[in-house]
Amino acid sequence: MLSSGGIRAHLLAARLAGVVATPREESLRSYRLFAARDPRVLIGLDPERSWGQRDLIALMADKCGVSADPRCVSGHDVIDPERTVAALDAFADRLASVAQRGAAVLLGTGHPHRLLGFYAALADALSAAGCEVLTPAQGHCVDITTRFGLRTHTLHYVRGVAVVREAGGERAGCATGVHSHSPLPVRVALDAAAEGAGRLPELVIGDHGWVCGAGQLGFETIGPADTDDPALFVGEAEGVVSVAVPLDDGVRSDYYRPLTRYVLNRACLSQ
Repeated sequence: MLSSGGIRAHLLAARLAGVVATPREESLRSYRLFAARDPRVLIGLDPERSWGQRDLIALMADKCGVSADPRCVSGHDVIDPERTVAALDAFADRLASVAQRGAAVLLGTGHPHRLLGFYAALADALSAAGCEVLTPAQGHCVDITTRFGLRTHTLHYVRGVAVVREAGGERAGCATGVHSHSPLPVRVALDAAAEGAGRLPELVIGDHGWVCGAGQLGFETIGPADTDDPALFVGEAEGVVSVAVPLDDGVRSDYYRPLTRYVLNRACLSQ
């Protein structure tokens, strides 16, 4: 079992925390777009207050450990591993709470090539603990605006985790799913769950639009976020997101396995 010190060492070795690959320039660009309320960066969140770029830098310094100096405009961002460990502990506590109640949960990712294994292991453990892992709107179409224009995607579940695929994606070798920040897939899934005879989730676990989109609709949400994803941390600050875990969300998929073991052990869930 990994201790807090052990997971901290792994975070630094895998560059999930510490100096991460995300460029400072990219993060600052996201903060500027968020301050302008660009929907590409809001990813489903409708902030209550006005967030300027300096406000966001201060928030991200507090939540993630990035530089609080607005004059720092280049280089790689930094995530404080202690903040990541504390957030992983809070994440595990929410898993333990829903597992104790046998609650319904919904899992989805916009990072299927990186984080699908992480979420799938959580889905397996929660199911084994008596939770219902929901799969609403399987096969439903979702029109998502991409840099190539409006594209039709379909919602699918892989090992209990929702992903979106472009039409013909399986033939094109994208059966796992595509990268997406859109909140539309979770809205489609939650609408289908509400219209059907099944249960609504008591917890939504995911990233990007899955967290912000569901949180904005009043569902409890938890998930990881990088330094260029301010929406999740703003959502946490405003009480819309329950737990946002600061970490690099784009490293090799196997680097997340120790995080899986850590949160499941802390939540007293089987693996």
